[in-house]
Amino acid sequence: MSITFAAIGAAHGHVYGQVNALLHAGAHLKWFYDPAAEARAAFAEHYPQVAHARTVDEILNDADVQLIVGTVPHDERAALGIRVMQHGKDYLCAKPAFTTRDQLDAVRVVQAETQRFYRIFFGERIANAATVKALEIAASGRIGTVVQTTGFGPHRLFQGKPRPDWTFDRQRYGGILNDLASHQIDQFILFTGSTQVEIASAHVAQARFHQFPAFEDMGEVLLHSERATGYIRVDWLTPAGMPTWGDVRLFVTGTHGMIELRKNIDLAGRAGANHLLVVDAAGVERIACDDVELPFARQLIADIQARTESAITQVHCFTVSELALRAQAQAQFVTFGG
Repeated sequence: MSITFAAIGAAHGHVYGQVNALLHAGAHLKWFYDPAAEARAAFAEHYPQVAHARTVDEILNDADVQLIVGTVPHDERAALGIRVMQHGKDYLCAKPAFTTRDQLDAVRVVQAETQRFYRIFFGERIANAATVKALEIAASGRIGTVVQTTGFGPHRLFQGKPRPDWTFDRQRYGGILNDLASHQIDQFILFTGSTQVEIASAHVAQARFHQFPAFEDMGEVLLHSERATGYIRVDWLTPAGMPTWGDVRLFVTGTHGMIELRKNIDLAGRAGANHLLVVDAAGVERIACDDVELPFARQLIADIQARTESAITQVHCFTVSELALRAQAQAQFVTFGG
């Protein structure tokens, strides 16, 4: 027996990734709500079987619903998650889950009181087969002890349609490091097994999109922990000629080997995505990831039923979010030009 879930908000296409993963794992989608007619129409086209709620309360008051997913605007996610947990349901949102430290603190209190899940869907890991396989290889000890990760998260700002105004408001989207770099922070912690992570340095900049004064289109973070170091670079500068939204890379350095991930594309010419290369004492191996299972949704469903933490832990979600917020808060703004 699986679970029943609902989706609230389609401010970003990430909602479809969450919904599709849960449906594939056998969950039942009962409701959808978004105040925008365009969002409702698009969702209905993808999932014609779903009922469209008239209000958020109609979903929150449905005792059948165990989990709520969705992508309301960044600055509204914490408030929705609090309401969800206070109604006795679990919550899964896209990153970033918070835009301020006050939001994180408030959610921590309610989560502790209710013991409901406030989980975050870190799609660059959870929905990427090469990353799932790479974590398995690193955990096996094949490349020795992981001592560094280097992650690049370039994105394309415009993909066929305008982004909403809140996307360019620093107070509403939360800043580039809090948003995009949360993916790489998540992966640094998991690949290295770090528990004590510090933001050694952080920078943000506006290199191209000067028409949006409150928008950052470049950022970098240097991480130090008791086990490893990490470097992160994110941006909104993917060129128009790139066949995908971003050439996302991850390099994992171990004491006896290394892993390279070309997540979305291989600019060397190999077709498809999920390119995984491992180098160790035996040589270079390119590993196919076509048959790698993405276990997150299956594990989350089991966790909801058994109140376990096999998919992702609550501590991990809060730790990644806190580090991303801290990096954003202490980032120095870099100005280019004379």
